Amino acid sequence: MLGALGVVYGDIGTSPLYTLKTVLEWAGSSAPDVAYGSLSLIVWTLVITTSVKYVALVMRADNDGEGGILALMARLALKGRERRGLVALGILGAALLYGDGAITPAISVLSALEGLKLPAPAVAPYILPMAVLVLVGLFALQRKGTAVIGRLFGPVMLVWFLSIGVLGAIGVLAHPAILLALDPRYGLHYLATHGFAGFTVLGAVFLSATGAEALYADMGHFGARPIRMSWYGIVLPMLLLNYAGQAALVTAGAVPEGDNPFFLLGPHWLELPLVVLATAATIIASQSIISGVFSMTRQAIQLGLCPRLKVTQTSATGYGQIYVPSVNWLLMIFTLGLTLGFGSSDKLAAAFGIAVSFTMLLTTLLLYKMMREQWKWTPMVAIAVAGSLALVDASFASANLTKVAEGGWVPLVAAAAIFLLMHAWRTGRAEMLRQLERETMPLDLFIRSMSTENTVAGTAVYLSRRIDTVPVAMLHSVKHYHVLHQRNVILHVETEQVPRVAASDRASVTDLGRNFYRIVLRYGFMQQPDIPAALAECRAGGQGFDMMQTTFFLSRASIATSGAGKRRMNPLLRRLFAWLQRNAADATEFFHIPYNRIVELGARIEL
Repeated sequence: MLGALGVVYGDIGTSPLYTLKTVLEWAGSSAPDVAYGSLSLIVWTLVITTSVKYVALVMRADNDGEGGILALMARLALKGRERRGLVALGILGAALLYGDGAITPAISVLSALEGLKLPAPAVAPYILPMAVLVLVGLFALQRKGTAVIGRLFGPVMLVWFLSIGVLGAIGVLAHPAILLALDPRYGLHYLATHGFAGFTVLGAVFLSATGAEALYADMGHFGARPIRMSWYGIVLPMLLLNYAGQAALVTAGAVPEGDNPFFLLGPHWLELPLVVLATAATIIASQSIISGVFSMTRQAIQLGLCPRLKVTQTSATGYGQIYVPSVNWLLMIFTLGLTLGFGSSDKLAAAFGIAVSFTMLLTTLLLYKMMREQWKWTPMVAIAVAGSLALVDASFASANLTKVAEGGWVPLVAAAAIFLLMHAWRTGRAEMLRQLERETMPLDLFIRSMSTENTVAGTAVYLSRRIDTVPVAMLHSVKHYHVLHQRNVILHVETEQVPRVAASDRASVTDLGRNFYRIVLRYGFMQQPDIPAALAECRAGGQGFDMMQTTFFLSRASIATSGAGKRRMNPLLRRLFAWLQRNAADATEFFHIPYNRIVELGARIEL
């Protein structure tokens, strides 16, 4: 449960640092009715969006224990046009989550360090450089693995939640009337009496729940039960107390204009220790979103939505502990750019939340499919529940759209770019496979036509994208060398629509006759293929696999972006796919194949 506090609740747990402050700034007033209405809206956002939708409902829509919109999409995998629509929703939702992913570290660290302005005003000019140093250090540590930092996550976050809860309780005890704001009518009255300005404040209120989608994406690290126990037992009560304490200070007129009520909850001597604790908590919040992005990237690779990238396992015991170097450094560049470009948490708040609000709406649409098709809810119940949640999501998404001009366009542009890249990869890969199929022949026909007289010692393993056709590398090998090995294996690696495949179900071996064998290796979309390790457990023709007597044949496709291909594929998508194909991680590294046992044969493909 302590681990869940650190990794899963880092983002949502630090939202009190900036949420109420941003709400009051957007409302343009600190009047008691604004404080009561704002607190009511925040409380019921946490109850409806996080407690009911994500913790109680969406976390039931796991895929063999894994969460996140891509895992949900994979569980709902269908055939034909409807499947294409679901895949598009999954890609869009993931792209939007990437778009907001870089903002969380920036706004969290900045909002914590800005607390130094109270005990040490002279530090104000150095807050931005300090934030940059903290962020650079955080991303540089990722290669060590989250397990190293993870041992501190739970205890630090437990201290954080207990501290903010106690500070909030002190404020509530001084002004207990603030508890009246738990009545949802205060929030509804505020929206009804403040017109369009009141509606736009919903965009700031939404900051209290932005971490709910990351919570779902990270659920595979710990499981649903510890997350639910820590949410209902610790996180939610402490958050409600802290928000209520901040609102109590506002109603009492104890918050000067422009100050953050969070850092005013405690006595003056506690301000500096609170900033230190807040900084540690925001580093953990940043870690949670970074690890979530890594997990989502691996899912995208295994589901064929992203080119191969180098993925490093950083823990022998925690399978979810991975490091993706290229994603880490790109995320760091984007985060530092946002930090330096916006310069303060106040300005970043305008860009934060807009992308994840649309991801939440897409998650609700997929949740409706889950209710109807796998939970077998009646249409009336499914429409009532999903429709109510969609109305809330749509309200937040609409309110966030008012922030586009003030910076909300940044995550939307980033999400659009990621969606385009994923779409280009998926479209181009499908077209490339169709082209390769035209250049091959049925496997059974090929085997019957081959002579077994001219053979050389050893085993040849040909990686193949299909199990019923001849691998292009095999055709080219026979064409150039006019010889076969004593044992020939067509190897197909298949990604199942589940997070993990048990080792006992990993491999299936089929004897095709005439010294030909087909081996299918099955992995889940959260697993990293290791071909030598899998082959070590296989036997073909009564023999195992000695890597020193085995040669792997791979075909390397060269994408042509001119000529007849112009009629087959959109020019922009074609060029993007060719670029992604050139920069994809080497298959040998991705599959852990020894470099000295590989023969690569080229194939030119026109798209």
